[in-house]
Amino acid sequence: MATTLTKHERNLSAIIHASTFSKYFIPFGNFIMPLILWMSNKKQYDFVDYNGKQALNFQISMLLYAIVAGLITIPFFIGFMPDLFDWDVFGFHRLSNLNNLNIHISSDDFKFGRLFWPASITGLLQVGLAVANIVFTILATIRTNEGQHFKYPFTIKFIK
Repeated sequence: MATTLTKHERNLSAIIHASTFSKYFIPFGNFIMPLILWMSNKKQYDFVDYNGKQALNFQISMLLYAIVAGLITIPFFIGFMPDLFDWDVFGFHRLSNLNNLNIHISSDDFKFGRLFWPASITGLLQVGLAVANIVFTILATIRTNEGQHFKYPFTIKFIK
């Protein structure tokens, strides 16, 4: 780094990272607050520009990972719910008998513990993502305030 960083640049960059915690008070605050701070200061300070991109890319990546983890559970819920499509609705006695296709999942095959194992696995993944988000955001805030360039792990570069 050729130039020295001012305290204002370091503080502003640290505030950008810390402002992602506003999601606990404002819906989508983890995107809105850093975006406002970054957009208003990115042309004046290169360090702020770098950190704003890092913070936003990390938050977008975490959202994408959480959505994918949530979508993974959908087929398991549809496939493992016993007698899900066996309602007698609108005169259809058993939807699983249409076209001579006999799909029947016995409720005896899936007890409570085995029924929700995909949800528990992705639930643990969601908790892990939340913990990683908190830990890496705190690390980024501290290191940025010290004047270091912090790069989040597992980040997809959406904003270059």
